[in-house]
Amino acid sequence: MSDLYQTIANSTVGNKMLKAINLPIPTLLERYQPEKASYVSGRVLVGAAPGGTATGAILHNLKEAPEAKASTLAGLDAAPEVEKAAGEAGVTLDNYKAEREDETKFKALVFDATGVNNIEELRALWDFFHPVIRKLDKCARVLVIGRTPEKCDPEKHTAQRGLEGFTRSVGKELKKGATSQLVYVDEGAETQLASPLRFFLSAKSAYVSAQVVRVEASDFDPAGFDWKQPLQGQKALVTGASRGIGAAIAQVLARDGAEVVVLDVPAMADELKQVASRIGGKTLELDITAEDGPQQISKLAGELGGLDIVVHNAGVTRDKTLGNMPDKFWDMTLGINVRAPERINTKLLEDGNLNTGASIVGISSIAGIAGNMGQTNYGTSKAAVIGMIESREKELSERGMTINAVAPGFIETQMTAAMPFAIREAGRRMNSLNQGGQPVDVAETIAFFASPASKGITGNIVRVCGQSLIGA
Repeated sequence: MSDLYQTIANSTVGNKMLKAINLPIPTLLERYQPEKASYVSGRVLVGAAPGGTATGAILHNLKEAPEAKASTLAGLDAAPEVEKAAGEAGVTLDNYKAEREDETKFKALVFDATGVNNIEELRALWDFFHPVIRKLDKCARVLVIGRTPEKCDPEKHTAQRGLEGFTRSVGKELKKGATSQLVYVDEGAETQLASPLRFFLSAKSAYVSAQVVRVEASDFDPAGFDWKQPLQGQKALVTGASRGIGAAIAQVLARDGAEVVVLDVPAMADELKQVASRIGGKTLELDITAEDGPQQISKLAGELGGLDIVVHNAGVTRDKTLGNMPDKFWDMTLGINVRAPERINTKLLEDGNLNTGASIVGISSIAGIAGNMGQTNYGTSKAAVIGMIESREKELSERGMTINAVAPGFIETQMTAAMPFAIREAGRRMNSLNQGGQPVDVAETIAFFASPASKGITGNIVRVCGQSLIGA
């Protein structure tokens, strides 16, 4: 569904009118275009706290972005270290001196905070960002790389945890479609930063802001990896794929090279076949809550030679306040949204039909994080999806697999189009980007998790909500 307010706000007359009465102007977000040569286009300013160890990885990946121009901020304590890292990465840096009067615009500000060891050293954030934060271009990116707090000594843990408050606050201050993210990386896992750097600096993360991702060591080698077709040779299953978010997920996974099986209930067979036809995929008409549902899925997986990607997208809402909710609403919502994915995961693992390196992605919701009136059943199910991610993480890691979840906010779908006008408009505007997301925004985040390049990323929950004002 189109956003009429956004259309008006970005017209010449509407823009002037809304500015005059101080109403928000939702920026038309830049989204991924496969034909672009570079995942980030424009000037990228790179900085670091003294002793940071992620700067080399940052610059190495920028070297592979031909439309990016890397700069370092003159006068910082760590500037010589950044320049040294640039030399090792084969990157030529401009030495930028911030002046209030100049009109320089940056497409991204990237700061290596892994060297921050105590509260006093958090001052490096102000030193870097303060002179340049107003110089961001439209749809720009702010990205901070820190050290995983739980794996640091107490003093460093305290300081590193502070980075979350910083990046979330910055996200609420940014304008014109800009976003802010934090990536925590384990010591020694800097080579695994390639995937999150390329995702969060690119237009693929258009509707993702103020999120935290943890990266650990893995055996993924980024050398020679095909970033245009990252899922080449992968076999994927997407449930609930006949329309909306599910259809978008199937489309993006196929675009990235995967062979996709789309699944939905028999009543959606015609729409499901249309999706499969568009992407050259296969169909499986099945009710995932059926007693033999997991067996049928596992059987198909075995025939395909095992699955590399499983996306549990199928879900329902049956809204009523708790006192008015019939038990069938509760049972159906919990059964489809979380019980069926649990059973499917268990059966695939028991039968050995998930390949080494496989990725499971669940769909949670901001309702599972913050709760929502009239959705005790839905909120419970989506919080339980997060529990499923947490409970399976260790087991799957030991098998060389990953499991993560996305938690969408207000996404423009048939379901949200049916909402009453006032509720729909509130959902669209109550986030830092002042607009609803698109199904492709959820799909891009799932493809990020599903990529072999994200083998060092597991147990994460990323909200696709434009930094919704609801919840954390």
